[in-house]
Amino acid sequence: MHGLPAWIGFNLFVLALLALDLGVFHRKAHAVSIREAAGWSVVWIALGLAFGAGIWWFEGRDPALQYIAGYLIEKSLSVDNIFVIALVFSYFAVPALYQHRVLFWGILGALVMRGALIAAGSLLLSRFHFLVWVFGAFLVFTGVKMAFHDQAELHPEKNPLVRLARRLFPVTNDYDGQKFFTRREGRLFATPLFLVLLVVESMDLVFAVDSVPAIFAVTSDPFLVYTSNVFAILGLRSLYFLLAGVMDRFVYLKLGLSAILVFVGLKMALAQLLKIPVGVSLGVIFGLLAVSVAASLAVTRR
Repeated sequence: MHGLPAWIGFNLFVLALLALDLGVFHRKAHAVSIREAAGWSVVWIALGLAFGAGIWWFEGRDPALQYIAGYLIEKSLSVDNIFVIALVFSYFAVPALYQHRVLFWGILGALVMRGALIAAGSLLLSRFHFLVWVFGAFLVFTGVKMAFHDQAELHPEKNPLVRLARRLFPVTNDYDGQKFFTRREGRLFATPLFLVLLVVESMDLVFAVDSVPAIFAVTSDPFLVYTSNVFAILGLRSLYFLLAGVMDRFVYLKLGLSAILVFVGLKMALAQLLKIPVGVSLGVIFGLLAVSVAASLAVTRR
């Protein structure tokens, strides 16, 4: 377990990174190019791996491997999230200039929600051990469902948060730059960009319900669960701009992700009967992801 200074120090570090990102590097709205997205993806992945190396140096091999396994699970599941985000942006016809702003505030909200879910999950697992089997069974069910579920259809107009926002605020028909709210004739209006943010936040909550228990399957340390989640999410924006245009090539990725969820669910549910070393778990997760991506690229290379 990690003390309060570690939690405070890590969160201050993350807030500094976010302030630097929005206040310096992305202060002006612009369409993110593939080259820029690739550069930022390398930066965020390097930071995540460097943090893992620090855990290895200060705490040893097993905690570091647990962190890397959690990071890899969250990173791989976030790729499926990218497809949904692309559908949301397409549905609302969000200009490329403003997509980064939505993702920035969406990820900031996601960090808060993940922190709350991880705290609740850690507390529940420590007090009610039988929930290990419940979470494991839920992950297996989710993995099987993912393999057969088609996410091609999206209906944001049915989203409860969107409906609530439309009741509370009049909504403009057009965008007003990067603003989520604007004043017209003395009245406060929400812009479509605010509705997009609400949909993105609600979809991330749905994905978090899957990914957070999955990371608890490889480590019971809340700090490792949280930090691996955070570093994976921080790179989601650049990963979106890098992969959104080629997501249709990853035809077998969903099967790979479903297999990962089934594996970690079984690992969690059978932990008392079968102890799987974290190194083996990491190898299985990486192998399933690599095979699904390689097979997808091989089939769609033409």
